[in-house]
Amino acid sequence: MDDIIVKKSGTVTLKRIVDGRDGALCIMNALQEIPFEIKRVYYINNLDPYSSIRGKHAHRKLRQVIFCINGSFTLSLDDGFTKQELLMREDNVGVILDPMLWHTMHDFSNGCVLLVAASDYYQEADYIRNYDEFLTLAREK
Repeated sequence: MDDIIVKKSGTVTLKRIVDGRDGALCIMNALQEIPFEIKRVYYINNLDPYSSIRGKHAHRKLRQVIFCINGSFTLSLDDGFTKQELLMREDNVGVILDPMLWHTMHDFSNGCVLLVAASDYYQEADYIRNYDEFLTLAREK
């Protein structure tokens, strides 16, 4: 994966144990590989590779780490000043999505599965879904 140049992001690498024909095991621990306590885990699958676009928002307080555990996708990041696109395809490498980081996921391969570890439970009030509002807030800080 390319070095991350946007602010409010970074990477985590999970221990990956390959056991021949018995597959690979990736291990994720809160407050170790994941830099926060995990309160919610969710996954996204059954994506249409030609038209699905996910994300399109930022969070006010929530921290997340996103993984591509099968297939590949493009993760677009925007900190309000700098934009970057990352090809996600390593099942044990995740990208940190800190607060005030606009993110969009697109260009999914067939069979792509995303896994996200989040620092808090779902709260709609934490979402910033309007890009212009996000830019205003991101540039105030």
